[in-house]
Amino acid sequence: MTTKKPPVPVALLMLIGIIAISFSAIFIKWSSAPASVQAMYRLLFTSLLMAPFVRPYSGALVKLRLNDWLLLAASGFMLALHFLLWMGSLEFTSVASSTMIMALEPVFIMIGSFLLYKERSSVSAVAGLGVAIIGVVFIGWGDIGLSQDNLKGDLLSIFGTAAVAVHLMIGKKLVARMPSYLYSLIVFIIAGAVFALYNLATGTAFFDYPPKEWGIFALLAVVPTVFGHILFNWLLQYTSATTVSMNILGEPVGASILAYLLLGERLTGLQWGGGVLVLGGLACYLYVGARIATREEERQRSYMQEAQVLPENAS
Repeated sequence: MTTKKPPVPVALLMLIGIIAISFSAIFIKWSSAPASVQAMYRLLFTSLLMAPFVRPYSGALVKLRLNDWLLLAASGFMLALHFLLWMGSLEFTSVASSTMIMALEPVFIMIGSFLLYKERSSVSAVAGLGVAIIGVVFIGWGDIGLSQDNLKGDLLSIFGTAAVAVHLMIGKKLVARMPSYLYSLIVFIIAGAVFALYNLATGTAFFDYPPKEWGIFALLAVVPTVFGHILFNWLLQYTSATTVSMNILGEPVGASILAYLLLGERLTGLQWGGGVLVLGGLACYLYVGARIATREEERQRSYMQEAQVLPENAS
């Protein structure tokens, strides 16, 4: 991990990012436009904001191979599928339920990493994610008591979370050989194009929306995307990925508080209990991951120190 310091304390920037992404579900709930239209303009406006700063990465752009473009297309498609399913889930279930379920992203990544790369996790990490899964069952059980639509929303959120996990796993492979900024911009453009084709195929209106909706589209691009996700990506140069990933825990908490204050949403005791299990299990998982990462960093540092000592002794 780099020792550079950002112009603003990391903790403050993390708080700003968590608050920003917590507003995502609120803006979606406020909008009456179809989820596919909200997502399309969110991605389009974000791409327009990013495009003026892409020139330094033009050299990397021309070096992309056909296989890279195919992976970028797959990543963009999965990101579009994530937005379509997760944003659609908010039409049927509460903000708290949907965002708490979406926090299960590490579960799907762990399963995918094991199936594709044979990466194994510690028993403690698996136990933590197991507790989180039990929490999701509690949330779903509580939603069944409210209505069948709530359960439908929970299922859409689960599938949307699986889609974004695939998107992130593809991205992990691509950013190892291309700038993350360029990767994000290309994927946003591809996902936006997927939504444009989807809306065209389904006959969904592109422009017939009141000024309020256009304001929400812009807010979705600026607040949760620029001051949320892009800010977190920028913070990776100043702090560890494990620290940045703590926003997974912050979003459902922040979104639930905002939904209570701004939307009047209330949860049952069973749902709150499930939420506590989800966040507690994920906290355990991230804590174990941080310990493993620290040990690996210390092992590499020790190895480098020994490598420097050996030539001196030989001389």
